[in-house]
Amino acid sequence: MFRPMLRAQVITDVVIAVVLGSLVLITSARGMDSPLAIVTVVGMTAALALRRLSPGLALAVAWVFAVFEMVTVQMPDLSNAFIAAVLYTTSAYGSRRVRLAGLVSAIVGSVTAALYIGVDDYRNRLTIDTASTPFQESVQVTVSYFAVVLLLLLLPWLAGLVVRTRRSASMSREAQLLAERDAARADRAVAVEQERVRIARDMHDIVAHSLAVVIAQADGARYALKADPAVADQALGTISTTARRALGDVRELLGALRHEQGTVPTPEIDDIDRLVGEMRQVGLDVRVEREGDPTGLPTTTQLAVYRIVQESLTNAYKHGEPGTPVHASLTYRPDTVEIAVVNRRADDGTRGPGTGHGLVGMRERATMTGGTMTAGVRGPDFEVAVRMPAVPASGQMPRGRITPTASPTASPTASRAASPAAGPTAESAPAPTISPTEQERTAR
Repeated sequence: MFRPMLRAQVITDVVIAVVLGSLVLITSARGMDSPLAIVTVVGMTAALALRRLSPGLALAVAWVFAVFEMVTVQMPDLSNAFIAAVLYTTSAYGSRRVRLAGLVSAIVGSVTAALYIGVDDYRNRLTIDTASTPFQESVQVTVSYFAVVLLLLLLPWLAGLVVRTRRSASMSREAQLLAERDAARADRAVAVEQERVRIARDMHDIVAHSLAVVIAQADGARYALKADPAVADQALGTISTTARRALGDVRELLGALRHEQGTVPTPEIDDIDRLVGEMRQVGLDVRVEREGDPTGLPTTTQLAVYRIVQESLTNAYKHGEPGTPVHASLTYRPDTVEIAVVNRRADDGTRGPGTGHGLVGMRERATMTGGTMTAGVRGPDFEVAVRMPAVPASGQMPRGRITPTASPTASPTASRAASPAAGPTAESAPAPTISPTEQERTAR
């Protein structure tokens, strides 16, 4: 029944009502027919004081004292103008029922007041001579009075409705702005999360592959140190080259994140040959079959193909049966690219610790280009199969070197990250064939 209002607002309404009521009493004191008129003024003043705190209650109080005024046969005074303020608040602040009651009160009150004045005028004209019949003249007075009262009561109600509509529109705009701000925050949160996933995927591709090579070569160097120092020296050279490449990749990745000047190189299809050579040096028998022409593939597709092949070979090296061949098939068609990597599973069932990010990263790369990926056991083998469109779903991108701002998802490649002091590459400094121990087989 009562609207939430500040104490200062309630006090202000009461003070205004008391002041106006007092002015009405002072100005109308000589014209009051009976002391009952004071009760009417007090009642109308109470309705004016309650107009914003409780529009429905104020309307009811105004009706009670208006009826009281007519029952006691009083002449309307200035306090009746307070009803206009009450009707304004019914449409501006009241509920739907109160607003409708205010509209009905404006119409019914105008009719009632016109009839009340018309009947009194008709009684007075019966005792005097008139130009026409008393009824006709009283009807004219009644109609005129109805029009004036309806105007005085209906206009405030309509004004309150306009104010309410504008306030609702303002609140809707504020709600829309808040919704847009929340949506922007959500978009930023999604972008941040996607960036974190991208960084984790790129770091996994860089570090996991490099560490797998380093671990195998370090283990072989330790075993060959006494028997063949030359072999150990070659293994240490491979470790140094691989570690420098990985360090260069990480530096370029961090440089792209910091928006530094320069370019960030990305792996291409041609780099798969170097990748296969590195894996053969650590003891993995990789056999590659190619079909079709990869010329013209966009940068994003080449990057995805390279990273998927890199992770698949790394997983085969970690989890496959030592000494068994790994078959990699690359099929380039005008509209699709298909990748299949099959390796023999280790028969001892052992499995090293891991986070499982490798398969997740490959699936994310395939999905980002609009493709699909399946990975699982096929009899004694483990197969990774990827099918992706030749042109990614996100659109064509220029081949070659790209700036960090042009493609924030680009990942650096190991071969182009090496510093001038990195020394000979793995291809120029052959290393011995070394098989990893079971303890170094990490999870995919």
